Amino acid sequence: MSEAAVNEMAGRNLRVEPEILTKLYERMVRMRRFDERTAELFAAGAVKGTAHSYVGEEAVAAGVCLNLTDTDYVGSNHRGHGHCIAKGARLDLMMAELMGKDTGYCHGLGGSMHIADLKLNILGANGIVGATMPLGTGAALAEKLRGTGNVVVAFFGDGASNQGLFHECMNLASVWKLPMIFVCENNQYALTTCYRDTTSVEQISVRAAGYGVPGRTIDGNDAIEVYAVVGEAVERARAGKGPSLVEAMTWRWGQHSMRANLREPRSDADMAAWKARDPLLLMERRMIVELPDGAAAAARIKEKVEAEIEAAVAFGEAGPEPTVETMMNAVYAPHIIHREPADKGTRELTYTAALNEALRQEMERDPNVFLMGEDVGATGGIFQVSKGLFEQFGGERVRDTPITEPSFCGAGVGAAIAGMRPVVEVQIFDFITLMMDMIVNQAAKFRYMNGGVATVPVVIRGPQGGGIRMAAQHSQSLEAWFAHIPGLVVVAPSTPYDAKGLLTASIRDDNPVIFIEHKMLYLGQTGPVPEQPYAIPIGVADVKRKGTDVTIVATQNMVSRSLSAAQVLARDGISVEVIDPRTLRPLDTATILESVRKTNRMVVVHEAAVTGGFGAEIAAMVNEQAFDWLDAPVKRVGALDVPMPYNDALEQAVIPSQARIIDAVRGLLR
Repeated sequence: MSEAAVNEMAGRNLRVEPEILTKLYERMVRMRRFDERTAELFAAGAVKGTAHSYVGEEAVAAGVCLNLTDTDYVGSNHRGHGHCIAKGARLDLMMAELMGKDTGYCHGLGGSMHIADLKLNILGANGIVGATMPLGTGAALAEKLRGTGNVVVAFFGDGASNQGLFHECMNLASVWKLPMIFVCENNQYALTTCYRDTTSVEQISVRAAGYGVPGRTIDGNDAIEVYAVVGEAVERARAGKGPSLVEAMTWRWGQHSMRANLREPRSDADMAAWKARDPLLLMERRMIVELPDGAAAAARIKEKVEAEIEAAVAFGEAGPEPTVETMMNAVYAPHIIHREPADKGTRELTYTAALNEALRQEMERDPNVFLMGEDVGATGGIFQVSKGLFEQFGGERVRDTPITEPSFCGAGVGAAIAGMRPVVEVQIFDFITLMMDMIVNQAAKFRYMNGGVATVPVVIRGPQGGGIRMAAQHSQSLEAWFAHIPGLVVVAPSTPYDAKGLLTASIRDDNPVIFIEHKMLYLGQTGPVPEQPYAIPIGVADVKRKGTDVTIVATQNMVSRSLSAAQVLARDGISVEVIDPRTLRPLDTATILESVRKTNRMVVVHEAAVTGGFGAEIAAMVNEQAFDWLDAPVKRVGALDVPMPYNDALEQAVIPSQARIIDAVRGLLR
């Protein structure tokens, strides 16, 4: 921004009550001194890794957050110290966190980029650019569904405005009229690149018009203007009129991060012009001019804040280091212990009907449960899993989404953090590739980054696998990806009974669950399913057939195929035990090891390609923990290492057949 434009902004002059002026100034002093002291501590080695200074941008967070209550939400980013302080976070717990201490907000597991006080409804600072927007969208949806009147602010930078997430979330928030304010802190540079060189519009706020949302560009160095304009947006959101976009033009004084040490791309003239409009100095001048004892009040505030900062540093330095036990306990919330029904009964349901019943019963039981995804409403989903739910629960709780997987998946994660229990349908599981950041970097890590405090009870479910000629981009088996990620629960039921009980357990669980269904199971046979609600404990395998000669560990559609193979082998006197893990993470290793110690041989069968498949994990576990009991190497049976073909004969050649399973078992007995 030119010097002339900066000076033009400086001409605006709004007035507020003395109390507001004093509160804004005190918060800004607190932010400034916290980050100045952090820079000193970083240089001294007390703060490690990196930190991103908020110096120069204090007016934005101060003006925004003074409009908020404790129950309103704030979504922050990597430059989030100021946001947390403005929302009321404790300096001592923040400083301890920056020092990696157990006494920090996140027990030293999050650090500068992930600091948060969840009791103040801060949705976490976030190291992924733009991630605060979908999480904030989800929190805003949660507040709308609960009718609380709370609003959500998503802070993001100019760089994030060019991401697809910005456009997807603006659209979603507008369509659903969510109580949300998008605050773009336009400090005009990414790491080193000016936003003018990467952004197609003169001002980011003009993009709001494309989504039917009010958009304004304001002087982000004038806390009074920020306070007034955002106050209007907050009032609009509380009144149910939907979101707003506020672009606050500002300037960071330092480099991208304290660790950067890169070239300085900004001109000396621009730097001088913006520093001359130091937001803290501007506020101090107003204090002196507008308050009878303004100079004395400013001095008292500085003295008070200085004492707070030094006390916070002392608290951080005195804190103990976190233990390995603290770290390990932060990954997962405890699983609920369920008891399976003693009798499955005689009533038969299809796999699809069993899933539908689990959804219906859980939505009847818990008003926090809701379903969203593409065509899940009146259509009932393309495989009819949600058929009839829209008619029973309405469009608020059975919610059709745009075809924007990253944003509605992220909204599900955000709603879960905010206390709801969303079920997010992936129409075809291959499309989950578009959701990976929200699943892997957000859902899986949120509890951990916040020191084991948060819960993220979201279920992300949908159909994977081949067999119905949908070719390479609609037929993949991707369970191994998610089983590799600490923080995720991965469930893969193979029968109608397991489908209902495990979906019920997954919805009730306080962890993010990847719930994998299989298209062929939608078309498979019926099975006994109790009518009453029940839950199957997560992490408990099921022995589908007892045997003594060979153990087969099979997943999803391969379970029935392995059972058929076992029947054929029994004619030749070969006794096969078939185990369905049902849950891949956590894996019931005890049941598998017990079987191998009895049979001394194992075959692992899954539809995913052999290379890098989950069977390798099971084989390695058995090799490490039951090697002395093995009479032959573990054998893996999986898909050929090719994408799924369209041609039906070739598709059948790729997917493991009954004959291939039989050959693998016979090979172990030769």
